[in-house]
Amino acid sequence: MQPLIGFAWLLVLQLVGEVLARVLHLPFPGPVIGMVLLTLALQSDFIRVPVVDMARFLLSHLSLLFVPVGVGVITHLDVLQHYGLKLAMVIVLSTWFGLIVSALTLRVLMRHAPPSQDDPEPPGEFTAGDVAAALETQPDQERGHA
Repeated sequence: MQPLIGFAWLLVLQLVGEVLARVLHLPFPGPVIGMVLLTLALQSDFIRVPVVDMARFLLSHLSLLFVPVGVGVITHLDVLQHYGLKLAMVIVLSTWFGLIVSALTLRVLMRHAPPSQDDPEPPGEFTAGDVAAALETQPDQERGHA
């Protein structure tokens, strides 16, 4: 019975998030607001215990949640055959683009970060000499040489 109560709490919080998003014309999707409400609600044992039971139930049957995706792929094999290479290229390129943007953003943010007490020298640019010096100090076994 507890998992059903937990599922009901998940649905109620998502519904409240949807209502808040639409009534207040918030720029966030309802499910996101529902997740924030869930995060706040999990502070209470009254809500946390049934939701945890529901989460355990869902995780124990996680493989079943992939069945609709698999059926969708099978029913659209003709689309995959026609656009499969393009889709794969878009997935790979967008993944690389996301990684590059994240790395560059981190680099900019780290450059402006105040130095920590453990590291008195602020982060700087690595040079080829720095990499070569670091490799020279490593034993051959760590670099994969026998």
